[in-house]
Amino acid sequence: MPADFDVTIIGGGVIGLACARALSGTRSVLLVEQHDLFGSETSSRNSEVIHAGLYYPPGSLKESLCIEGRERLYDFCEHHDVPYRKIGKLIVAPKTDHTELDRLEQKARMLNIPIERLTRHEIQEREPDVRAEAALFSPETGIIDSHIYMQRLAQKAERQGALLMKQTRYLKGEADNGLWHITLQTSDGDYRVTTEHLINAAGLHSHDVAARSGTDTSTLPTLHYCRGHYFSYQGKSPFRHLIYPLPEKDLAGLGIHATLDLGGQVRFGPDTEYLVGHNRHYAVSEELKTKFYHAISSYFPNVDVSQLHPDYAGIRPKLSGPGESAQDFVIFRDNRMETAPLLHLLGIESPGLTSSLALADKITARVSTST
Repeated sequence: MPADFDVTIIGGGVIGLACARALSGTRSVLLVEQHDLFGSETSSRNSEVIHAGLYYPPGSLKESLCIEGRERLYDFCEHHDVPYRKIGKLIVAPKTDHTELDRLEQKARMLNIPIERLTRHEIQEREPDVRAEAALFSPETGIIDSHIYMQRLAQKAERQGALLMKQTRYLKGEADNGLWHITLQTSDGDYRVTTEHLINAAGLHSHDVAARSGTDTSTLPTLHYCRGHYFSYQGKSPFRHLIYPLPEKDLAGLGIHATLDLGGQVRFGPDTEYLVGHNRHYAVSEELKTKFYHAISSYFPNVDVSQLHPDYAGIRPKLSGPGESAQDFVIFRDNRMETAPLLHLLGIESPGLTSSLALADKITARVSTST
């Protein structure tokens, strides 16, 4: 018997939606999302920045997919009425000769990413409230309304025939005779379907979905939950561009930076807090204000601490733990399911939003070659 669907995607964040949009052009697609909103976890709790591709290890998926995805994303925004602004970013350094700033500049030029080195005087001309001895200006960095972007991906997928099911929990999947037999939990009771391909795009829940699909999770890279908090800044924005310090050691994060939303409001974040156990709440403690103040004042000395207010938090699904070098995105095929393909998308943190369209095309190619 033919399967009910060619492809079933578990997870309705930006990656799952991008995959649904890409695959539904030629295949029947089911997407399953356990919450009542798409992207309500990692995909909507970030800086909403379109990255240029400066930071990531040479030859990594993060690097190549970010650079390709950036251009694809700007083009998508133009043609599908997604609000964005190519606002540009300053990466600031506390001294003129800084090896990390030099390294980023050389990397940008090697990858043909537009970059401009700024002196202290040039920084002051562009951003009078920023204190730094040197900076790199990245004109290709931008900001996006990630919520509208996800809406457009969902609309496009549905127009192409995809079935997107919210408030639906993936309970289990079993491979038999070349098909996946999956059980879903809905408000109307359990729902069973068959599918030829299964894609795990569940983000923070990826290892749980893997286990429910029969994958031995000990064969997967360890997943670490890393929370990042944001503070909003009241009043008129002191900046015209995004302001980033140099990235943290081992690329654990990009430092507590200043971002602007499309309404011109400034927010600062995220910090880096690795979680122990299942402490996945999103509250932002007022006690973090002192930590944020000290980080921000290193490049914005006139910061008014009374204008800092706890805003929101997000949790990143990292494949590197505290003190470990940053790990790449992982696309893991469970080879036990040779006749019923199963792909796990693991560690899709930043620059996942920027990379989403390019990553979806890569997954589409993988699905095509396994047919």
